[in-house]
Amino acid sequence: MGNERRGRGEGSIYRRKDGRWVGQYDLRTDLGKKTKYIYGKTRKEVATKLTKAMADKDAGMVFDAGSLKLGDHLDGWLDSIMATLRMRTWIRHEEVVRLHLKPSLGNTKLDRVSALQVQSLYRSKLDSGLSPRTVQIIHATPYKALKQAVKWSLLPRNVADSVDSPKAPKKEIKPLSEEQVKKL
Repeated sequence: MGNERRGRGEGSIYRRKDGRWVGQYDLRTDLGKKTKYIYGKTRKEVATKLTKAMADKDAGMVFDAGSLKLGDHLDGWLDSIMATLRMRTWIRHEEVVRLHLKPSLGNTKLDRVSALQVQSLYRSKLDSGLSPRTVQIIHATPYKALKQAVKWSLLPRNVADSVDSPKAPKKEIKPLSEEQVKKL
């Protein structure tokens, strides 16, 4: 079984000099052909992973953000939505990206952004004195941008779905007294 040849398009498995096994297969994307690698300790482990990866590829479940960073995705997302939103809404998204998201998470690879990182961002914004309502507005931007990344098959899921934005406390309205009404 160790020397069986794999058919065309089934990928290849080989052993590296350091003893680890490598599975290799080609992935066709919009940008062309790309070679993907899978690693494991045994040939059987790599063969199993390779079979699953090939099945996912055939089912259209391949998510390839490559080395795309969150900041670059946000820039591309802003360009793509400019014509679909009112200008004030787009400006607000651009401000959130520039002032809040890129400085803290912009250098993180898109497929490495975690729900914990996003939740920590919200916590730090609250701790810096921003109101819960402002943080809710900040939450809308990564939520929408990552939702678009899922539609573009860059990510398997939107991590912002797993994050709760803070709840803005409801304030009791205190009506004016009769004296205040007379002064007014």
